[in-house]
Amino acid sequence: MNVALTVAITAGASAVAIAAMLLVRRRAPDGGYFHDGDRAAGVFGVLATGFSVLLGFVVFLAFESYDESRAGAETEAVVIGQQFQTAQHLPIEVRDILGGELVCYARSVVYEEWDQMEAGTAGDTLNPWGIAMFKTLSTIEPEGASEEIAYGKWLDQASDREAGRIDRIHAAEGVIPGPLWLILIVIAILIFVYMLFFADSGERAMVQALMMGTVVTVMVLMLLIIGFLNDPYHAGFGRLGPRAMERTLVILEQEMTVTGDHANLPCDGTGSASN
Repeated sequence: MNVALTVAITAGASAVAIAAMLLVRRRAPDGGYFHDGDRAAGVFGVLATGFSVLLGFVVFLAFESYDESRAGAETEAVVIGQQFQTAQHLPIEVRDILGGELVCYARSVVYEEWDQMEAGTAGDTLNPWGIAMFKTLSTIEPEGASEEIAYGKWLDQASDREAGRIDRIHAAEGVIPGPLWLILIVIAILIFVYMLFFADSGERAMVQALMMGTVVTVMVLMLLIIGFLNDPYHAGFGRLGPRAMERTLVILEQEMTVTGDHANLPCDGTGSASN
């Protein structure tokens, strides 16, 4: 979330709403447009309650998606580290190859896929190193109990890794459908228009401005936080970053100094395939 932009949008919307209220107040009768204040308050309560209930549902939906993406990124990173250890129990001819491909996978996530998620295009592509690892694994025939166990464990971990990746990219394209956005915006506009009929020339301008400004500020902030939760990969405060995979990448590269050779990695520093 861009804090400066959020403050600017909120302040701008509140200023416009307050100006509209004070403008209407000039021609409003003493006591307001409503002759029965209790009835008007009851109708406003229905509007506000409907908006609040729908808002709570949408916030829950958006936060659940946000949390699943965060948990998916953590799971994927942890499984990558576990697969590197599992690879050391596979046939010797593929140990270093799989280890290098795992490092390349992690680099690709950090330096390439995160940019794709920010652009909303990650769901259209596959990680090429996941395919490369599958092809490498298909070239071997495990021998002995240890290799067979490691082979089966690797397949299970590969499934867990892909499930984590799916959860990670789930929020990149947004989960809140267009009709929900439309309904929220329409209700917010209705509440704003209804508030204008509470304009009262007999009440102090400061009180009228505070009443309108508070309501509009809360509504705008809630819509903005939903927008952030619905698209948590954009740059700004609170964004989801590749920190878990970065930690795993550091660990993998340290382990490679013991079990492998960096010169044999089939990719460059950003995870792109070497020529």
